[in-house]
Amino acid sequence: MSAHKARRVIDQIRGRSYEETLMILELMPYRASYPILKLVYSAAANGIHNLGFNEGSLFIIKAEVNEGPTAKRLKPRARGRSYLIKKPTCHITIVLKDISLSEYEYRDYLDLECSKNTRLINKKKNKTMTCHDTYRNGGLWDKK
Repeated sequence: MSAHKARRVIDQIRGRSYEETLMILELMPYRASYPILKLVYSAAANGIHNLGFNEGSLFIIKAEVNEGPTAKRLKPRARGRSYLIKKPTCHITIVLKDISLSEYEYRDYLDLECSKNTRLINKKKNKTMTCHDTYRNGGLWDKK
Protein backbone atom coordinates (compact mmCIF):
# COMPACT_ATOMS: atom_id res chain seq x y z
CA MET A 1 0.00 0.00 0.00
CA SER A 2 1.12 3.56 -0.40
CA ALA A 3 2.57 5.47 2.52
CA HIS A 4 -0.12 8.15 2.21
CA LYS A 5 -2.94 5.62 2.71
CA ALA A 6 -1.20 4.02 5.68
CA ARG A 7 -0.47 7.40 7.30
CA ARG A 8 -4.13 8.35 7.54
CA VAL A 9 -4.75 5.21 9.61
CA ILE A 10 -1.57 5.53 11.70
CA ASP A 11 -2.42 9.14 12.60
CA GLN A 12 -5.63 7.92 14.26
CA ILE A 13 -3.91 5.42 16.60
CA ARG A 14 -0.75 7.27 17.63
CA GLY A 15 -0.66 7.85 21.41
CA ARG A 16 -3.61 5.59 22.23
CA SER A 17 -3.76 2.49 24.41
CA TYR A 18 -3.39 -0.97 22.90
CA GLU A 19 -6.99 -2.05 23.58
CA GLU A 20 -8.43 1.20 22.23
CA THR A 21 -6.25 0.85 19.14
CA LEU A 22 -7.60 -2.63 18.42
CA MET A 23 -11.19 -1.38 18.61
CA ILE A 24 -10.47 1.59 16.34
CA LEU A 25 -8.68 -0.50 13.73
CA GLU A 26 -11.41 -3.14 13.62
CA LEU A 27 -14.08 -0.52 12.90
CA MET A 28 -12.17 1.60 10.38
CA PRO A 29 -13.42 1.33 6.80
CA TYR A 30 -9.96 1.61 5.18
CA ARG A 31 -8.15 -1.32 3.56
CA ALA A 32 -4.90 -0.24 5.21
CA SER A 33 -6.31 -0.86 8.69
CA TYR A 34 -6.11 -4.68 8.52
CA PRO A 35 -2.31 -4.94 7.93
CA ILE A 36 -1.75 -2.29 10.61
CA LEU A 37 -4.02 -4.25 12.98
CA LYS A 38 -1.91 -7.35 12.42
CA LEU A 39 1.27 -5.34 13.01
CA VAL A 40 0.02 -3.83 16.29
CA TYR A 41 -1.17 -7.24 17.47
CA SER A 42 2.21 -8.79 16.62
CA ALA A 43 4.14 -6.00 18.36
CA ALA A 44 2.05 -6.47 21.51
CA ALA A 45 2.53 -10.24 21.41
CA ASN A 46 6.31 -9.75 21.13
CA GLY A 47 6.30 -7.37 24.07
CA ILE A 48 4.19 -9.66 26.22
CA HIS A 49 6.16 -12.80 25.41
CA ASN A 50 9.72 -11.47 25.20
CA LEU A 51 9.70 -8.58 27.68
CA GLY A 52 6.88 -9.56 30.04
CA PHE A 53 4.73 -6.49 29.38
CA ASN A 54 1.19 -6.21 30.72
CA GLU A 55 -1.41 -6.11 27.93
CA GLY A 56 -3.69 -3.68 29.75
CA SER A 57 -1.01 -1.04 30.21
CA LEU A 58 0.49 -0.93 26.70
CA PHE A 59 0.47 2.37 24.84
CA ILE A 60 1.59 3.25 21.33
CA ILE A 61 4.25 5.88 21.88
CA LYS A 62 5.60 6.07 18.34
CA ALA A 63 4.05 5.10 15.04
CA GLU A 64 5.49 6.12 11.71
CA VAL A 65 5.16 5.26 8.05
CA ASN A 66 8.00 5.63 5.56
CA GLU A 67 7.96 5.05 1.84
CA GLY A 68 9.48 1.83 0.61
CA PRO A 69 10.66 0.76 -2.83
CA THR A 70 8.20 1.07 -5.70
CA ALA A 71 7.51 -2.08 -7.70
CA LYS A 72 7.15 -1.26 -11.39
CA ARG A 73 5.07 -3.42 -13.73
CA LEU A 74 4.24 -3.10 -17.40
CA LYS A 75 0.64 -3.36 -18.59
CA PRO A 76 0.20 -4.29 -22.27
CA ARG A 77 -1.90 -1.84 -24.27
CA ALA A 78 -3.16 -1.55 -27.84
CA ARG A 79 -0.79 -1.39 -30.85
CA GLY A 80 2.08 -3.05 -29.01
CA ARG A 81 2.47 -0.29 -26.45
CA SER A 82 2.81 -0.71 -22.71
CA TYR A 83 1.97 1.48 -19.76
CA LEU A 84 4.00 1.58 -16.56
CA ILE A 85 2.10 0.65 -13.40
CA LYS A 86 3.73 1.70 -10.12
CA LYS A 87 2.91 -0.32 -7.01
CA PRO A 88 4.15 1.64 -3.98
CA THR A 89 5.19 -0.05 -0.74
CA CYS A 90 5.79 1.35 2.75
CA HIS A 91 7.65 0.61 5.97
CA ILE A 92 5.52 0.85 9.11
CA THR A 93 7.13 1.22 12.56
CA ILE A 94 5.15 0.75 15.78
CA VAL A 95 6.71 1.27 19.25
CA LEU A 96 4.78 0.12 22.31
CA LYS A 97 5.54 1.07 25.91
CA ASP A 98 4.33 -0.55 29.11
CA ILE A 99 3.45 2.29 31.46
CA SER A 100 3.20 -0.01 34.49
CA LEU A 101 6.96 -0.64 34.49
CA SER A 102 9.07 2.08 35.97
CA GLU A 103 11.94 3.29 33.83
CA TYR A 104 14.52 1.94 36.27
CA GLU A 105 13.13 -1.61 36.16
CA TYR A 106 13.19 -1.52 32.37
CA ARG A 107 16.77 -0.25 32.26
CA ASP A 108 17.88 -3.00 34.66
CA TYR A 109 16.19 -5.56 32.41
CA LEU A 110 17.95 -4.15 29.34
CA ASP A 111 21.33 -4.17 31.10
CA LEU A 112 20.81 -7.82 32.00
CA GLU A 113 19.85 -8.71 28.40
CA CYS A 114 22.83 -6.82 26.96
CA SER A 115 25.25 -8.56 29.29
CA LYS A 116 23.80 -11.97 28.32
CA ASN A 117 24.12 -11.24 24.60
CA THR A 118 27.66 -9.91 25.02
CA ARG A 119 28.78 -13.02 26.87
CA LEU A 120 27.31 -15.34 24.22
CA ILE A 121 28.96 -13.51 21.33
CA ASN A 122 32.29 -13.19 23.14
CA LYS A 123 32.42 -16.97 23.61
CA LYS A 124 31.74 -17.58 19.92
CA LYS A 125 33.91 -14.98 18.18
CA ASN A 126 36.36 -13.61 20.78
CA LYS A 127 35.29 -10.07 19.88
CA THR A 128 33.84 -7.35 22.03
CA MET A 129 30.33 -6.16 21.35
CA THR A 130 28.69 -2.94 22.39
CA CYS A 131 24.99 -3.08 23.13
CA HIS A 132 23.11 -0.21 21.50
CA ASP A 133 19.86 0.50 23.28
CA THR A 134 17.41 2.52 21.22
CA TYR A 135 15.15 3.03 24.25
CA ARG A 136 17.73 5.00 26.22
CA ASN A 137 19.00 6.90 23.19
CA GLY A 138 15.51 8.21 22.42
CA GLY A 139 15.11 6.07 19.31
CA LEU A 140 16.88 6.13 15.98
CA TRP A 141 14.13 8.03 14.21
CA ASP A 142 14.41 11.11 16.45
CA LYS A 143 17.87 12.00 15.14
CA LYS A 144 18.11 13.99 11.93
